[in-house]
Amino acid sequence: MELHILLPFKIFLKISGVRRIVVDTNAGSYGFLPHRLDCVAALVPGILIYETEDGQEHYVAVDEGILTKRDAYVGISVRNAIAGADLGKLRDAVEREFIDLDEKERDVRKAVAKLESEFIQGIKKLRQS
Repeated sequence: MELHILLPFKIFLKISGVRRIVVDTNAGSYGFLPHRLDCVAALVPGILIYETEDGQEHYVAVDEGILTKRDAYVGISVRNAIAGADLGKLRDAVEREFIDLDEKERDVRKAVAKLESEFIQGIKKLRQS
């Protein structure tokens, strides 16, 4: 199979010769083999496992997204992904990345809330005039 993992801003992974893929979906964990029927699946955050033709397993932590399988092509579009050979190191990288992302999201939410508040106050002042 050919596996493509796409992020909003770049192609994260593009690899041929994939023997099998295992992903976490909103309906449980699913495995994909080359002759599986075509499908679309909603992905939840978790560890994607793919095995290459040489028998090596590779691990990618993925955020929520969507998977499409058509013939021998599997396309995965997610918000964020981190690759790692060792599951322990991958777990540490995910924790660091997502903690940093959560802090950034909190800062952005605070800024947006402040802008909304100022916008509403401005409208109130215009109505009073």
